Amino acid sequence: MALDSKIPQGPLKDKWTDYKNHINLVNPANKRHIDVIVVGTGLAGGSAAATLAELGYNVKAFAYQDSPRRAHSIAAQGGINAAKNYQGDGDSTYRLFYDTVKGGDYRSREANVYRLAEVSANIIDQCVAQGVPFARDYGGLLDNRSFGGVLVSRTFYAKGQTGQQLLLGAYSAMNRQIARGKIEMFNRHEMLDLVIVDGKARGIIARNLVTGEIERHAAHAVVIASGGYGNVYFLSTNAMGSNVTAAWKIHKKGAFFANPCFTQIHPTCIPRSGDYQSKLTLMSESLRNDGRIWVPKSLEDAKLIRERKKKPTELKEEERDYFLERRYPAFGNLVPRDVASRAAKERCDEGFGVNATGEAVYLDFAASFVRYGTEQAKIHNLINPSKEKIIELGQEIVKAKYGNLFQMYEKIIDENPYETPMMIYPAVHYTMGGVWVDYNLMTTIPGCYAIGEANFSEHGANRLGASALMQGLADGYFVLPYTIGDYLSDDIRTGKIPTDTPEFDEAEKAVKASIDFFINNKGTHSVDYYHKKLGKIMWDKCGMSRNEAGLKEAIQEISDLRKDFWKNVSVPGTENEFNEELAKAGRVADFLELGELFAKDALEREESAGGHFREEYQTEEGEAKRMKEFQFVSAWEYKGEPKDAVLHKEPLVYENIEVKERSYK
Repeated sequence: MALDSKIPQGPLKDKWTDYKNHINLVNPANKRHIDVIVVGTGLAGGSAAATLAELGYNVKAFAYQDSPRRAHSIAAQGGINAAKNYQGDGDSTYRLFYDTVKGGDYRSREANVYRLAEVSANIIDQCVAQGVPFARDYGGLLDNRSFGGVLVSRTFYAKGQTGQQLLLGAYSAMNRQIARGKIEMFNRHEMLDLVIVDGKARGIIARNLVTGEIERHAAHAVVIASGGYGNVYFLSTNAMGSNVTAAWKIHKKGAFFANPCFTQIHPTCIPRSGDYQSKLTLMSESLRNDGRIWVPKSLEDAKLIRERKKKPTELKEEERDYFLERRYPAFGNLVPRDVASRAAKERCDEGFGVNATGEAVYLDFAASFVRYGTEQAKIHNLINPSKEKIIELGQEIVKAKYGNLFQMYEKIIDENPYETPMMIYPAVHYTMGGVWVDYNLMTTIPGCYAIGEANFSEHGANRLGASALMQGLADGYFVLPYTIGDYLSDDIRTGKIPTDTPEFDEAEKAVKASIDFFINNKGTHSVDYYHKKLGKIMWDKCGMSRNEAGLKEAIQEISDLRKDFWKNVSVPGTENEFNEELAKAGRVADFLELGELFAKDALEREESAGGHFREEYQTEEGEAKRMKEFQFVSAWEYKGEPKDAVLHKEPLVYENIEVKERSYK
């Protein structure tokens, strides 16, 4: 199948405007005759459902949680990018576009990214109108802070709760449409298959997670907004329920997957504490604005700290290695996420880790307390304030900016981060790969769209900080509502899509067969047993560092694990009840299939990009080599119409794969 990205002709800056001027539209009177299914109600799905309903379409929205407010978008902390240049520090649409493409190691689709940068300013206006309580400066104007990989301050934020506040804004917009009857909300429902009729996506099969009932839902188009698949690693910053099932089901029906191995390793997460942990906790990247990252210079000091025979506060400045500031003076602690993650792992691999597992570095705010406190003392005209008073004043400023993050850290680690430096370590976070989409956000299945983290297009090999919320809301509020109309304009006379057809019969039969297998298989191992084994294979051999031999081993090990899963998995309970183990079994089955594709993609890439790097870059010397390449590409500038960058690669795209080990077939 030949892929057509449908990128409009013309200069980059004019593509989106010209495109909107010439696409087909649906008359407002005709929209009420068209149905759209939206799977997922996070920022992408929630904003899309609300906007499509506002336009007049009939929307069915599906969430496996008990409310859209539970979507994992709520966990985003640090902020959302927008090229408004409120700080007057030289930001622009082009600079946001360029930073995003550069941050993705030139593996993003430039036309989509430029459109994203264009509509970013509109997102802020939309959310302010909804009442999102963005932070404001002393004069009452919207405040901004900086994030990794950029040289300007363009990140709008609401303390450390930005995702939550933005989601509540989208949720309020959804609620208005639910009350009007334009959105029919299906909470506690999980999509388990896509229904294709005459080559077009015409509906889904969903399971009511409370009653177990299998339901048929028809529509003229289906939008997948189900987020990423970081939980293929078992331990990640994602909510335990986050899964790949909706995206994987459409993949198996013909939607291509692109760049599946591009997974972001977030540098500022609370370190793993042991083998019985169920998930990892993200600490916002915004903390790197004011925290300095370091490890002891001496291996002996590192060992004493790990053994709790020495406190980090006992080390003098000259005994500390601020390794990001040392290696990358231009960016300091605000290097891109992949660079910070690799550097922290390299220091820990060399024995400088500071927690019991040896997998942690320090994020220290002591210097910020003094800097802010000194400034506050001058503002309050305090003469010769004591050191303690300066620190107290500084801590109040930091608390106002990041207080809930400090509180969360203390609850988990049981250490006061105002008194002892935080410990952080890289962890699996966002996934840049996903379902392949064209410029319209349509997959290779006509009528089936993928938006937000579920698609692949904007982030290349490494997502720039604070751009996840930007992409989700851009797709939902400002892109999909235009592009889907171009497709739906052909359906104004189609009428209601029936569900009593052979296509729905076949899809429902397959879903029921899978459920029957899980309930009736008398295995010996729990679902988590297999998920944890998969996660260990993925982290050890497809994680931050990868090599050819390890990836080949991973492919074989995942294949063997999947075969064992279909023989020996055990699911308690019945299908006609709220059965989380049953829901989890289906999700892990999909992760096992995705994991093999993930490893195959990584094997085909004889390159290092983003969080994916081969062994030659796993030393400090190798990282210096990598950064030399990075800086070389970073210096490259577009000249007129964009050309491919030196390291730019087209996405590796995968057709749906057949998996034959499923016993129920």
